Amino acid sequence: MRNKYTIFLVFIVALVIIEKEHKIISRVSDKLAPKQTPQTPLDSSVSEPLVLTENGSYSVLSELDLAFSQFKQRLENYRQQMQQRQNSDLPGARRHILLLATTRTGSSFVGEFFNQQGSSMFYLFEPLWHVERMLTLETGGTNASVTAKAYREVLRQLFLCDFALIERFIAPPPEDHVTPAWFRRDSSSCLCEDPVCTPPVKKVSERYHCKTRRCGPLNLTLASESCRQKQHVAIKTVRVRQLELLRPLLEDPRLDVKVIQLVRDPRAVLASRMVAFSYRYRNWKKWATDTEVPIDENEVKKLKVNCENIRMSAEVGLGQPSWLRNRYMLVRYEDIARYPVEKATEMYRFVDIPFTPQVKEWILRNTQTSKDTSGVYSTQKNSSEQVEKWRFSIPFHFAQVVQGACEPAMNLFGYKLAHDKQMLTDRSVSLTEEKTFNFN
Repeated sequence: MRNKYTIFLVFIVALVIIEKEHKIISRVSDKLAPKQTPQTPLDSSVSEPLVLTENGSYSVLSELDLAFSQFKQRLENYRQQMQQRQNSDLPGARRHILLLATTRTGSSFVGEFFNQQGSSMFYLFEPLWHVERMLTLETGGTNASVTAKAYREVLRQLFLCDFALIERFIAPPPEDHVTPAWFRRDSSSCLCEDPVCTPPVKKVSERYHCKTRRCGPLNLTLASESCRQKQHVAIKTVRVRQLELLRPLLEDPRLDVKVIQLVRDPRAVLASRMVAFSYRYRNWKKWATDTEVPIDENEVKKLKVNCENIRMSAEVGLGQPSWLRNRYMLVRYEDIARYPVEKATEMYRFVDIPFTPQVKEWILRNTQTSKDTSGVYSTQKNSSEQVEKWRFSIPFHFAQVVQGACEPAMNLFGYKLAHDKQMLTDRSVSLTEEKTFNFN
């Protein structure tokens, strides 16, 4: 009986300690509220009340031991959350950067701003490609709700340097955490450097491989270890449709996520996609040469849905709800193309990471290139010329279709409507307004 009451007294002391710890954390959280996301709810399994018998003692001593263990874990969770909240405000703290975009908006180029950071950055190029491919293959289409949750959870684990979940989406399945099928591996320099770059394996074919050096199939265990050694993690994706769906990710106390949303004039996006994805835009090319053939209504609906998703995400971000406060930045491709170093500096200031000379040198080298080095998928472009090129390749009636479908988004981002063909192709008339987006 003495042992039972001793444990009961220890249990009461634990409750007092937890209550004091909770009050301390609450005060710290209040002070940090403008800069930090709210804590995630505790697991309900540790907050169920214990039932007392009629005489006031616990019916089973083992239940008391279990409860005490659970409360100790709860106390430790509180301590860890407080430490994470304090650390996230310190210089040099670990940052998690999510570059959010759609295809043909210059996201590969902008992603290199972080890929070129060097030894402090773990950068992943389109890891969600594997998730989209697997879900599409299994269902013949994609369920927006299912894919959104899958994207979010895979991003969460990757930011935590855990590759276990994404392994389930890689085809063929990795063997002993090794895969020759990682999408565009060479676009993530951290996956092609030591110690992740293992010796080549004979007779192993890789669809995506490192181009600057010969490496064996990607060892995801080594990639995970390398990620943990880096100070920051950045991920680029064109597959997340709505920012609102990422809210649980932004509120995870283990992470310090900063979102940069990249947008581009939708008329330019269409013109670029017609070149890069010609097999998908065969009908558009037919409509371009024969103005008598009406453009399919489903294609117009797709345009509108895409533009609305981008617009709604931007409005959520610019509205700065509590879970996104100081965590969201909107940037236009046109501004980056004209002022790449200045915009890169702004992005680094936003994520609170030093802007290195190495990144600046890469930007200057890759924004002043000749036509011979500027391919469709290349990150090497003469940016000042590239930004206006689309105006001379898209038929005016296509511009009208896009303007009709995307006008609300164009108004939000500061893209002017072209009223006639002459205005569309007149270089002296800018179709991009000077506009500043407040994100702090």
